[in-house]
Amino acid sequence: MQIEKLHVPVMLNEVLEFLNPQPGQIIVDATLGTGGHALEILRRISPGGRLIGIDRDENSLAVCQQRLAEFKGSVEFVHANFSQLDEVLEARGIKEIDGIIFDLGISTYQLADAQRGFSFKEEGPLDMRLDKNSYISAYDLVNNLNENEISALLWNFGQERWHNRIAHLLVQERRNEPIATTTQLANLVMRAIPHRYRRSYYRIHPATRTFQAVRIAVNRELEVLESTVKKAVDILRKQSRICVISFHSLEDRVIKHTFRALKSSGLINIVTAKPLTPRWAEVEANPSSRSSKFRVAERA
Repeated sequence: MQIEKLHVPVMLNEVLEFLNPQPGQIIVDATLGTGGHALEILRRISPGGRLIGIDRDENSLAVCQQRLAEFKGSVEFVHANFSQLDEVLEARGIKEIDGIIFDLGISTYQLADAQRGFSFKEEGPLDMRLDKNSYISAYDLVNNLNENEISALLWNFGQERWHNRIAHLLVQERRNEPIATTTQLANLVMRAIPHRYRRSYYRIHPATRTFQAVRIAVNRELEVLESTVKKAVDILRKQSRICVISFHSLEDRVIKHTFRALKSSGLINIVTAKPLTPRWAEVEANPSSRSSKFRVAERA
């Protein structure tokens, strides 16, 4: 299947080892994506198991319905934000679960679709909405926030060193015409960063942090992360696990501090004292996994 070539699940072996899904269990994949993790989990919880797959992206859910068709009756596809986890499970009469996985960020499948506006590699509309029904797009933020707001956004969500210069140039440029495409924004960032410093970005494209920051702001990705993790822990059976894969330091920091607070409250035991990172062989085979960090906690 073409989708399988587009997106390889990150740290799959580690997820299966620490989540340890068993036949008959109820597992939640709170960020279903294109179903790479879910496929292997379903193979292990069958027969009699049940997987609840949640995702904000209707396109990804449609892909999953085809990819996981053999498990019809064992899997449910839910179009929702993972922040609605408690509502999703309550509506299905589920009071406890045997494990939950969060794979944060966006998938290769989403990046590959230029019309979604997540990538600077191909020209597309400046959109970046995970849920197409969301009201605010990247275009709206980039073209309507003032210079100080854009500068703060780039620093707070992207830790972009040149946030002031990028914000200033962006506001100047949009006076002539709106910033409407991904390539417009990427080229603007390139121009804003002093030429002699561009070499310091040799491992990533200079626009990477800006695109990350705008995407996080559009989808409000960090706002609900802490509260959602707490909801997940509340519904875990004792000795069941929550697994979280993050892709940048801001996400990982939220997870680390949330786990620590929950441990202090006696609700969980932290399984991974430090985050696990992918093995070298995985990074070689799937370079997009290189920045991932994996944390696990167990309900006390």
